[in-house]
Amino acid sequence: MSANTPHTSGGHDGHGATPAVEQRYPVIGPGLTVESMTAKISSLVLTREIDRGWFLLLSIAGMGVMMLGVSIGWLLLRGVGIWGINEPVAWGFDIINFVWWIGIGHAGTLISAILLLLRQEWRTSINRFSEAMTLFAVMCAGMFPLFHLGRPWLGFWLFPLPNTMSMWPQFRSPLMWDVFAVSTYATVSALFWYVGLIPDFATLRDRAQNKVGKVILGMAAMGWRGATQHWARYEVAYLLLAGLATPLVVSVHTVVSFDFAVGVIPGWHATIMPPYFVAGAVYSGFAMVLTLLLPTRAAYKLHDFVTQRHIDNMGKVMLATGLIVAYGYAMELFFGWYAGSTAEGFMVQNRLFGAASTSYYALIFCNILTPQLLWFSAVRRNLLLMFGISIVVNIGMWLERYVIVVTCLERDFLPSSWGDFHPTIWDWSLFLGTISFFLFMMLLFIRFIPMMPIFEMHALLPKSQSHARLARGGQAGETLQAHTH
Repeated sequence: MSANTPHTSGGHDGHGATPAVEQRYPVIGPGLTVESMTAKISSLVLTREIDRGWFLLLSIAGMGVMMLGVSIGWLLLRGVGIWGINEPVAWGFDIINFVWWIGIGHAGTLISAILLLLRQEWRTSINRFSEAMTLFAVMCAGMFPLFHLGRPWLGFWLFPLPNTMSMWPQFRSPLMWDVFAVSTYATVSALFWYVGLIPDFATLRDRAQNKVGKVILGMAAMGWRGATQHWARYEVAYLLLAGLATPLVVSVHTVVSFDFAVGVIPGWHATIMPPYFVAGAVYSGFAMVLTLLLPTRAAYKLHDFVTQRHIDNMGKVMLATGLIVAYGYAMELFFGWYAGSTAEGFMVQNRLFGAASTSYYALIFCNILTPQLLWFSAVRRNLLLMFGISIVVNIGMWLERYVIVVTCLERDFLPSSWGDFHPTIWDWSLFLGTISFFLFMMLLFIRFIPMMPIFEMHALLPKSQSHARLARGGQAGETLQAHTH
């Protein structure tokens, strides 16, 4: 059976959900039909009216993008000396923000690929949204190591291209592994996202009234007509890309963690780093999905599409990954004591009682204490609380990267080499500029691309509605049910 095959609403659904759970937290609203579902999602893209709230937010984000351009231009003109990096903190905001953005991008692949393979149908309403978030987060992440090179126009030296100077990459460096891990992740995620969009582009093409729009959407749909052969190839490509993306969820942030784990700096050289980083990435990724999805759900009245079940499940995933992150924090303290190393012991002391204590206790509050509220279903049902917790977790995960990168480098082995890191206005402007760019791209996505997969949403309806839709016929791009297994 295909992962997109419709299921009846009665009995066990094959995904581990009992009828009682389905009744309490349905996947979609009970009043939806194929026609209303298609019309609602399509209208968000095909409408000619410009929502004033959307335009205001786009304008604000656009000004932030202009600030990003100014920051990058001044950086290229003056060099990385405009940042607060120094010796010994040669990695400042640049690497903090790189790791933070890569982590945010993990939720999209997890929701899309792994939950698809596990046949978790609650992913359907949020997978397109989270996939877009992944792409834009990886774009933001890629900026930082490129500009951290100091001479970004020489970035092509990172690739094994034949050259007369024999400037070959050092493949024994985990920094080199990052280049290929992140670029592979971005490529597979983009393909996975676009393949899933092809049937929806055909739906929009068939419903569009504007001739220019029909041409553009027709080109994007790549000649999709809903034929059986099209669906067969689509299923193979989609599942193949899901299988490729699944190991990338684990491998990408594992490779990023090697940047620290293979180093000898106190607080970095630990075997817990790979699983600790992966769990933290999923943790922050789901928090960002909630941060963006809840306001969008309220603004566009998508309550029948993004139900309480989605929010409840995302809260549970955040709680589970948050507990793994808490275990990682505990192991860091244990390693510092058990290692018997003076440097490792001082690292723990500095975090608990020294100069790093403020940021350390702030991240403990954000990442461990606050998410414990998610144990209670009443909290998971409260949208305002869920929105607040998601923002707190995102702040906490950024603080975690700050503690790992900055405080460990500020106090290494020799007191004579100690130094303090103070970010400059250009550190902050570049970081805030990438946030603006991320929001700018998400706003464009919401307006011009279906934020939910129309054809997959059809599969969530009872079979009786699906069969009735087939009996009436319909537009080629709208019919998932024409391809059954």
